[in-house]
Amino acid sequence: MNGARGAGREARDAGRGTRGAEGAGGAERDHYSYSVYADPAMAERFERLRFGGPIGRLLAETQARQILDGLSPIAGRRVLDVGTGTGRAAIALARAGAVVTGIDASREMLAVAERRAREEGASVTFTRGDAHRLDFADGSFDAVVCLRVLMHTPDWRASLRELCRVAAWRVVFDYPSLFSAAAIEAAVRRVTHRFDPAVEAYRVFAPASVSRVLDAAGFRVLAAHRQFVLPIAIHKRLDSVRFTNAVEGLFRSARLMRLFGSPITVIAERDRRHGA
Repeated sequence: MNGARGAGREARDAGRGTRGAEGAGGAERDHYSYSVYADPAMAERFERLRFGGPIGRLLAETQARQILDGLSPIAGRRVLDVGTGTGRAAIALARAGAVVTGIDASREMLAVAERRAREEGASVTFTRGDAHRLDFADGSFDAVVCLRVLMHTPDWRASLRELCRVAAWRVVFDYPSLFSAAAIEAAVRRVTHRFDPAVEAYRVFAPASVSRVLDAAGFRVLAAHRQFVLPIAIHKRLDSVRFTNAVEGLFRSARLMRLFGSPITVIAERDRRHGA
């Protein structure tokens, strides 16, 4: 989940006083991660804001490839997409042959996702739900996907435990690293958010903290893919795939990607010694 400052302000004004889906721990439902996406206009613009332009398309293609590779073979697998947004990942999974359910706290985002699925001829079951309390039994799905969500949830540990609980096989999720340029932007946003609630004050994660939650849930990390050393905002401003590939390729060759790359997409698998 991510959005532009102006769009967030419009959503805040439109959705003031509203509540999202029920979550865990009594967290305030007007947390920005719920209210920003309750605006129909934001839902309509979401796809363009995140995936528009050459770099947006590069992000989307890389993300889709990582998911499909991490869940291969995909045909026939039951997959839950948590925080599905406008349904991009859910639709890609369905078109690859998976049996997909997509959930989101925003009715407005789900309406866009359902329309996109119809237009693309993809069969996906979309339903409203909350990452903190998934309304599914343990091990209901072969795999669970959750992209650009944990960085915004009020309680990321509870959400990650829920992903693991309902996954019988694998979970795929991403997060911005504490040891990356994203940490600087996150710190600035936290300060700015105090004065302007429309600014999304996302969090960054230490990989060790993520691994501890996975270990406690009976999962082990199979792979962790890092995408950029420079902030995504810089790449999107320049909007040049040639520049991005060249510069990030140099960082990768210099072995800086493994230290400072972000976001990190994790593929984790259930340790069968812990059971399903």
